[in-house]
Order: sequence, then C-alpha cells, then structure tokens
Amino acid sequence: MDGTAGVVEGLARTLRDAGGGTVDRPLRGGGTFPLSYVRTGPRTGTPVVVVPGGPGLASVLPYWSLRSAATRRGLDVVMVEHRGVGLSRRDHHGHDLTPADVTVEDAADDLAAVLDAVGADRAVVYGSSYGTYVAQTLGVRHPQRVAAMVLDSPLLSVTGDLAAGRAHRRRLLWDGTDPTARAVRAADAPADELAAVVQTVHEFAGPDVLRRLLTARDHGRLGRTWRWAARFGDLGDRVVRFVDEPDLVAGIAYGQLGFGLPPDGGPLDPQLAPAGAAAHRPPYRGEPYDLPALLPAFTWPTVVVSGERDLRTPSPVAERLTGLLPHGVLLRLDRLGHSALDSHQLAALLVAAAAVAGTVDRLPALAPRISALPRRGASRFVGTAISAAVRVGG
Repeated sequence: MDGTAGVVEGLARTLRDAGGGTVDRPLRGGGTFPLSYVRTGPRTGTPVVVVPGGPGLASVLPYWSLRSAATRRGLDVVMVEHRGVGLSRRDHHGHDLTPADVTVEDAADDLAAVLDAVGADRAVVYGSSYGTYVAQTLGVRHPQRVAAMVLDSPLLSVTGDLAAGRAHRRRLLWDGTDPTARAVRAADAPADELAAVVQTVHEFAGPDVLRRLLTARDHGRLGRTWRWAARFGDLGDRVVRFVDEPDLVAGIAYGQLGFGLPPDGGPLDPQLAPAGAAAHRPPYRGEPYDLPALLPAFTWPTVVVSGERDLRTPSPVAERLTGLLPHGVLLRLDRLGHSALDSHQLAALLVAAAAVAGTVDRLPALAPRISALPRRGASRFVGTAISAAVRVGG
C-alpha cells in the first residue's frame, strides 16, 4: 500500500460526508474507473458545476474553502475530480489511468454523468481557464444540461488564442512608450526568464511592481525575487498528489490544446517554457472541436470574466468569445490577473449566484464594485508576496 492511502481514505470520507461519492465511468481501453465528485450546499435550485483550470488541477482538496464559502451563500456546488487526477486517478484495481483514457471529450461526458448521479437535469457550469474549454465542450456535447455558463479567463482556440496572447502582451509591455514597457525592453535577461517574470509579476502584482522589480534587478537587487518569479508555476513533471497532477492529462494539454507549440522568435513569447518540455509529451494532434464555429448555437446566458492584468487568456480572447455568443455578457475586472476562481473568489461566487438567479445582464454595471471586493483565494498571496518583496528590497 503506498503512502497516500491515508489521504485517499480521508478525502473519500469528505466526499461521503459532503454528499458526494463516485460514479463508474468507462475507459477507452476497456473497463471502468471510479470518478469522484463532491457536492456541498443546500441541494435546492440549480446546482453550480465548478470546473477548475489545469489540466491537472484537482477539485476536491484545493477548493475546500471555496465550497464552504459557497455553502454560506446558499449555492449548491458540484465539483468533479477530473479523470486522471487526484481521487479519479486510478481504476478499480489501483492502477493509474493511461493518457489515452484522458481526453477533453471524456471529461465533459463525466460532468454529464455526475449530473445524472445527483439527479440534476441542468446546471450552471462555471469553468476557469482550462475548465472553460471543458465547459464549452459540455455545451457542444450535452447542451440540454446547461442552464447558464460562466467562462472565467477563457480558452477559445489553440492558434487563435496564442496569436492574440502574443500580440496583446507585446503591444502592452514591449511596443509601448510607458515606463513599464521601456523597462521590459531594456532588461538584460534571458528571453525565457524575462517572459516568465513579466507574466507572473504583471498578473499577480501589476505593472508598477513589475517596473520596480526590473529597475531593482538592473541595480543588482532583488535577485532572489527575480529567480523565484522566473520559476513560479513551472513544476515540469512534478506531481503534487491531490493538488496538481499534470502527468496523466498530458494528452489533453499537449495533444489536444497545443501547450507545446513552438515559439515564434519574438519577445515575451509564452511558448518559450512549455515548448522546451514538449519533446517528452504527446504531439499536438489538433483540437477536438472548432469552438468559434459552434458557439453561436449556445442558447443559454453566458458570463465571460476577463481580468485586466491577464496575459495568459487576455482580453482580446474574451472579447472575441463574447461576440460569438448569442447571449454573452462580458465582465471586465480591474486589477485581476488570471482566474477569478483562484485569486478573487468572492467575485467568482457573486457571478455564479447571478447566473443561478438569471441576473447576469446586471453584472457589467457592477464591475467596479465587484473588482473592489476583498481578494480571497490561494493565488492572491502570490501578488502580496511579490509586492512586499519589491517594496522592501526595491
């Protein structure tokens, strides 16, 4: 028995106590595996299915506090442990699933199966980052199960998103004439380090802190903060059980969503880091669906949440996606980077509640008040730590 057995049993008890459990789901190679899910809240009205990012991010353990906060606000929340991850990592014999058994299409079908298990005809589907791709795939494959949708920091298309992301960050932080863009251009740093630091610090702490960090580094200070920011989020092959398990979902990340597409040779390229890891990952085969062509058929109200500082899924992607939806509402949030679900959970819960209540059209007018709510969520501490380090050492 491996050393995680106690953790597994403890989390399994959590599932049972919270009204969750497992659903037997088929594997492409034959056989089945137990797909785990958790449900918290009053069990009344329309449930909210929350799909976090990744792929590889677990649902049960990392979002414990989110579900507690949702319950206090009367939200009925369902979270499914993605196949190949955490409590859904292994089959009935204790063997890891294979990457071939883990696809976006299967993940979307799993959500529909859990809705069957909890007796919910329809749900509000809240996807964050990669989770927005799963949410949209559910909308394509099971449109009758969607009452409304929230796409937080959305993905839309592999090549389109990549081109839009490159253009946005270069226009904002390389071609501009403001002090931060000038500091980025003047930085004497390896291209991959610079791209990583710019993304991390801009998203979590903002452009002013980024400029001050660049200036301090030019004067020989804050080297440790720089190195930490350059490595942040780069776990490589490292698996953190029940938190982030990217190994078995590599077929989605690289094979279906093109995470390892090559750099284009320009500055601040987001592909510099993942392209280096792609040699040992499944090759890109193409996306399962042409989502831009399919979104006009979505008949439900959809809120598209876009953070002002987001460089990974930037505002041009959110704007394009909203324009493709017959009932799309764009909610721009100031001082927010990537994923409100992870860095501004009060905003995420408010948006989810509006989707349940059918009042999403009111959200854009409330954007300043929503942005100003206290920041909660694990990711918010990253920005606080960077800002404090720069303030003390800059």
